[in-house]
Amino acid sequence: MAGDDDLDWLYRRERPKTAAERAGVERTRAFSPDEAEALARQPRSGGSRTGQSSAGQPSAGRSGDGGARSGSSADASRPVQPVPAPRPPADPGGGGRGGSGGSGPERQRRRRRRRPGRTLGVLVLLVVVAFLAYLVAVPLVAWSNVESVDDQPAGGRPADQPGRTYLLVGSDSREGLSKKDKKKLGTGDAEGQRTDTMMILYVPPDGEPALVSLPRDSYVSIPGHGMNKINAAYAFGGAKLLTETVEQATGLRMDHYVEIGFGGFVSIIDALDGIEMCLPDAIEDKNSHLDLEAGCQTLDGANALGYVRMRYADPEGDLGRVKRQRQMIGAVATKAASAESVLNPVRYWKLNHAVAGALTLGETTGLGDMPAMAKAMLALNSDDGLNLTVPIAGNISTPAGAALSWDEEGAKELFSTIADGSTEGLEKFAKDE
Repeated sequence: MAGDDDLDWLYRRERPKTAAERAGVERTRAFSPDEAEALARQPRSGGSRTGQSSAGQPSAGRSGDGGARSGSSADASRPVQPVPAPRPPADPGGGGRGGSGGSGPERQRRRRRRRPGRTLGVLVLLVVVAFLAYLVAVPLVAWSNVESVDDQPAGGRPADQPGRTYLLVGSDSREGLSKKDKKKLGTGDAEGQRTDTMMILYVPPDGEPALVSLPRDSYVSIPGHGMNKINAAYAFGGAKLLTETVEQATGLRMDHYVEIGFGGFVSIIDALDGIEMCLPDAIEDKNSHLDLEAGCQTLDGANALGYVRMRYADPEGDLGRVKRQRQMIGAVATKAASAESVLNPVRYWKLNHAVAGALTLGETTGLGDMPAMAKAMLALNSDDGLNLTVPIAGNISTPAGAALSWDEEGAKELFSTIADGSTEGLEKFAKDE
């Protein structure tokens, strides 16, 4: 009798799988959750006598022996262990809080996403930090090359008064100027150095600052040189002798020394793109190379220098000149501290380098002393300070030529008040600008 295998072949029917084969298929088959639940609910007893499979479906063979053999197999009583369905892929959108939120490259890409507002805020912060660093770095670089001079007198000096005193000096040195520059600026070809401008800026502990002009033709005693015009002290002994002369004449101790020359003054004005001045009358002065119309106008460096130096065309002479000098200094300080000068990187760079290249500082004066000086200048230009001139008794004739004599009583009162650390009551020494 032919075996079952031969009969299966003869009738071309599918040979029933052996128990081992069925077990192997069931181990590898992936059931859906519904199929797995149905299989789990089936009884654990053997197969049906009616020839049905464990899944409740008729067997693939005939209803005869093949089906009976399949249904009576010992393997059919073996419980089926469903294989869990494959885990669904992670939600590329990130899922809810309870999910893993993705993994691998997807998670990394999500982490790299930034909101546009946050990115813009970071960029703004970086720009602000960089700009603040620029504001600090430019003065440090520019002022690292500023020139210094020995201004400290030897021997006895006045006692140190409260507050700070700055001796501001405008030198008429032609050093660094070419013949073309001298002709353009109308400086002449005088050799050596003199002082066109001398002022004492006093910043008290409390109260208004005061700027006191010392006319260059003031007739005073110069240590070691007798009586002479005060500007001769600089020609005789430079910054040190000038400081000593001013200290002896005023009884005030000079804490700081700041000097600027012709060329430096012009470069500062040009770095600011000129200074606006309102002229009550037209000015035509060949000595200062000036030809200006009346009214408000912007003066470039050359015209500004001529304006503050002019005295022959001024009815008040030297006294009129010190008024214009104070006016110009206040205007320069105000424009230099304006938002336009600070926020404009190009102007800020040019201005800092122009100022640093123009100034010569005393040994005890540094960059740290400039903010208090600038603040006082701004106050003076906004009428929150006192613009003064040392009291003058009148014009006198001297061996050094025509000069100005101080009012001794008035000068003593002015300087003794400052020596006490105050500017209160000094309004009477103010002159109409």
